[in-house]
Amino acid sequence: MDTVNIRHCLNLSWSKVILTGLFFWNLCSLVQAQDIRIKRVYLQDYDDKPVHYGFYFAAPNTRFNIRYSENFVNADTTLRIYSPKRTGFRVGFILNGFLTDRIDVRLTPAVSLYGREIIFDGQSGTSRTLTRESTWLEFPLLLKYKSERRHNSRMYLVAGGTFGVETNVRRREVLGATRLSTNTTDFQIEYGIGFEQFFEFFKFSPELRFAHGIPNLFQQTPATANSSIRRLTSHAVTIYLNFE
Repeated sequence: MDTVNIRHCLNLSWSKVILTGLFFWNLCSLVQAQDIRIKRVYLQDYDDKPVHYGFYFAAPNTRFNIRYSENFVNADTTLRIYSPKRTGFRVGFILNGFLTDRIDVRLTPAVSLYGREIIFDGQSGTSRTLTRESTWLEFPLLLKYKSERRHNSRMYLVAGGTFGVETNVRRREVLGATRLSTNTTDFQIEYGIGFEQFFEFFKFSPELRFAHGIPNLFQQTPATANSSIRRLTSHAVTIYLNFE
């Protein structure tokens, strides 16, 4: 029995087979070419400039970290003392200076609005809340480590410190039973991660940053004389929207 040869059955010569193969190869190449899009790279000389300016909006989720004194265990009738998370608002400016291909230094002064609380849960279901609503001027100084740019995007890390001063303090105000007294200066260690997206006329950078206060902000008053609080420090998790 003769072996079936498909090429003979279809009466195809080798030249026709080769030409047919080239036709389909060119057709596939044409289809793929239709899907290729030229991706434009924006602000290509951005990193060549030594200084950049910008502004940002931020939403800090903030609270106090509380350290208890021995009175909380030995004598206090309070069952729990805690500081719930509260969302504030921050707006500021960006001054970014070039150091190396990978590292920048950033000064980002801001005005921040906070409304932090301490809640005392007592026996028999009683509760007492002390509130500190304040406006702060803050001066973060950060180092920024950038990844290699991929077309119009790249990742980065930031770390540094922030010095803050409370500005709306009324020195002669009589402290009420519901007002929390704290120190009016603070210093925080900050670190975070961000993502840069370059557009035609600006750069947009969402960022997540964590902040931990160092000094003790607690001030003892008649409202907190026997509250069993030994130490208060600030803490915040903040989402930034940066425009440069």
